[in-house]
Amino acid sequence: MRPQFALDARPAKLWQHGCMSPSRPDPELPAIIQALPARSQALYRQAEQQWCRQQGLLLFAYGSLIWKPGFDAVEQGPAQVHGFHRALRLRSLVNRGNAAQPGLVLCLLPGGSCRGLFYRVSPEQSPAVLCELWAREMVIGSYQPRWLNCLSSSGPRRALGFTLERQSPGLVAPLSDAALLQIFEAAHGRYGSTLDYLQRTVQSLQAHGIRDRELERQLRLAVQQGLIG
Repeated sequence: MRPQFALDARPAKLWQHGCMSPSRPDPELPAIIQALPARSQALYRQAEQQWCRQQGLLLFAYGSLIWKPGFDAVEQGPAQVHGFHRALRLRSLVNRGNAAQPGLVLCLLPGGSCRGLFYRVSPEQSPAVLCELWAREMVIGSYQPRWLNCLSSSGPRRALGFTLERQSPGLVAPLSDAALLQIFEAAHGRYGSTLDYLQRTVQSLQAHGIRDRELERQLRLAVQQGLIG
C-alpha cells in the first residue's frame, strides 16, 4: 500500500510566517519535495542517494513513527541507539502547534541512548516512503537526518533517524512544569495537539515494552491537572 501523508500549508503561507525561505524549483525533485525549504531539499537529495537499493530503506522510529508510520514495513523490531536520547524539546509551529501557541514534538538529542523500533521498507516502496516521510518530518527543516547505528535482536542495523543539533533554533530549553502544562492545554497543529502526541507516544512505547520515565512523568502531570480524563 502506498503511503499517504497530507500537506496542509502551502509554501507561500509558511514564508509569510518566516518558517521557510523559497528556493528555485528543481525539476529533478518530486513536486512534494519542491514544496519544502532549500535545506530540506538538500538533505533529501543526500538521503535519496544513500539508502541501500538491495535491502530497502531502514528507519529508526522513536516517536510518532512507532504509532503512525504511514507505510507498510517488510521487517520491523526493537532497536537501541547509543549516543542519542529522546526528548520532547523540538518547537512545533505546524504539526503540533502554531505561531500563536507553539507546540512540542520529540527529537533525538546527543548523549545517552534511546530504545525504539527499526523498520525496513521494501526496495520497491522505499522511494515513495522516503519522499513522503520528508514531507511529514522536514516541513520546516529543523531535524538533522542521520544514519544511526542501531542494535537489534537480529544484529546491527544502520537506519535513518531524525536527530536535532543542540544549536538548532528549534530546540527548546528545559521547561518548567507550569510551562509544559500551558503547552499541553493550548498547543494544536495540523496533526492534533501536543498532549495527544505525548499520550500516543507513551502508550505506544509501553505497548512495545519500552519505558521512558520523563515522558511518563510529563503525561502523569497532565493527568493530575485534569487535562486528560
